[in-house]
Amino acid sequence: MSATVTVRVPATAANLGPGFDCLGLALELHNTVSLAPARRATISVAGAGAESLPRSQDNLVFRAVAAVYNRVGQPVPPLRLHCQNNIPLGRGLGSSAAATVGGLAAANHLLGQPLSQEVLLALAAQLEGHPDNAAPALLGGCQVVVKDGEAFQTVSVPLPARLKAILFIPDFEMPTAQARGLLPPQVSRGDAVYNIGRAALLATALATGKLELLRTATQDRLHQEARQALFPAMPLLFQAALEAGALGACLSGAGPTVLALATQKGQAIARALAGAAQRAGLAGRTLEVAPSSRGVHLTSAEEDKAR
Repeated sequence: MSATVTVRVPATAANLGPGFDCLGLALELHNTVSLAPARRATISVAGAGAESLPRSQDNLVFRAVAAVYNRVGQPVPPLRLHCQNNIPLGRGLGSSAAATVGGLAAANHLLGQPLSQEVLLALAAQLEGHPDNAAPALLGGCQVVVKDGEAFQTVSVPLPARLKAILFIPDFEMPTAQARGLLPPQVSRGDAVYNIGRAALLATALATGKLELLRTATQDRLHQEARQALFPAMPLLFQAALEAGALGACLSGAGPTVLALATQKGQAIARALAGAAQRAGLAGRTLEVAPSSRGVHLTSAEEDKAR
């Protein structure tokens, strides 16, 4: 195959409050990865991370591309790789998962799709370590993902068509490894039960459209309170979003992005988030996006320029 392959891959919000490491939601905010055979290997990056991401074999997208070639037993040929990044780095929106899934999917398409989605998900989890981001990036929608032995089982949670995500994206990064390092090695039975119940309630509320349950269903005791040490304004933003009409509010992944779920009053919620952040001396921006029903998929350079 000689033509350029271009794929679009969505941002993702993992955990959604109580679903620690097992729930994730794809969002209508995308990176694109373009891959083509070339006379000599080149890597270029535009958008988020353009000044900091490596243009070498250490680039995460390239490592994902190489993983596909290695899996099918072929040497990596000279390739032209271009990444157009719209997902901000280190904000809890799945930028690493998007890089990994984008590279895997682009290489798989370039080779004629020898690998199944199940294999791609396993490779993504191995490379990037977060299947709760990788599953919605690969499959779209809201995904429950569970590791069973060496395999991953996924199931899609139906979403109401009118659901929106209102994001407050702080200007500072909160690396996942640093945020995870704050978590205690053990949790109490009470906290485990608290989260299990709310994760089940969250999936049920979304699937049945009983969205009035989301205020309770997005609560958490396993990770958000510990991460408040890096993000003291977090509960203030949650409360502001809820008072403005959000159905539920939580960290997106490890943060620091705050995600509010709503079916209406999106602008009011965004203003409330921005106001609470300003009062806390926190710089950032708001963004309203829909959930993405599609995971990574083929597109064209022309289509992407029009977006």
